[in-house]
Amino acid sequence: MKWEYKTIKLATKGFTGGKFDETKLDKLLNELGSQGWELVSAFDTNQGYGETRDVVVIFKRAQ
Repeated sequence: MKWEYKTIKLATKGFTGGKFDETKLDKLLNELGSQGWELVSAFDTNQGYGETRDVVVIFKRAQ
């Protein structure tokens, strides 16, 4: 089976970062899920001192 991958980077908000819109993520997950994409990984990128700069989500679906 062959796979197709999609990587999306979601920026956080706030002066020091770390504020994340869960509603926006839920909408994205539901939209991509209805298109056959499956979430396989999610992680944050460190801005410094434990603050989050971005959240990266990786999806896959069969080709």
